[in-house]
Amino acid sequence: MASTNDLKNGMVLKLDGGQLWSVVEFQHVKPGKGPAFVRTKLKNVLSGKVVDKTFNAGVKVETATVDRRDMQFSYMDGEYFVFMDMQTYDQLMVSRKAVGDAANFLLEGFTATVATHEGEVLYVELPAAVELTIEHTDPGVQGDRSTGGTKPAKLETGYEIQVPLFVTTGEKIKVDTRTGDYLGRVNS
Repeated sequence: MASTNDLKNGMVLKLDGGQLWSVVEFQHVKPGKGPAFVRTKLKNVLSGKVVDKTFNAGVKVETATVDRRDMQFSYMDGEYFVFMDMQTYDQLMVSRKAVGDAANFLLEGFTATVATHEGEVLYVELPAAVELTIEHTDPGVQGDRSTGGTKPAKLETGYEIQVPLFVTTGEKIKVDTRTGDYLGRVNS
């Protein structure tokens, strides 16, 4: 238990019958008239939904312990992704739902942050950008600008993104894991 006066960004609260909410922003407000209150912006840990919520100052709220560990992706086992803790060498099987869109950019050996609460995996978070090799893309044709100067390219993970016309098959590129956007070539 913590007081609303102790809230910090990143703190995880257990509200509304056990749902986990992460504090994105908070602001203590002391109006000239009336009691003080805390205005917060909360993000649901599982769904990603963001809501605004106001608490009276000094009210007790239940906090949740979320364990965030850097783990290495080892391999796929059916519908599960197997991650290994690099300190203890324990293996953890994570469902496709918990991995989410990060599955589009995961290769064996990649390190990701795995967040758990009471033994249940909440989500998998990759670094903001990863380096991947282009498995296949058609050659860019000079003067072909009907698509805004981009063309589809299949990454080594099997995911397809849009890249500039000058990028070729076999090149290593940097990809934004949050949006799936091409960020640039990687100089070897």
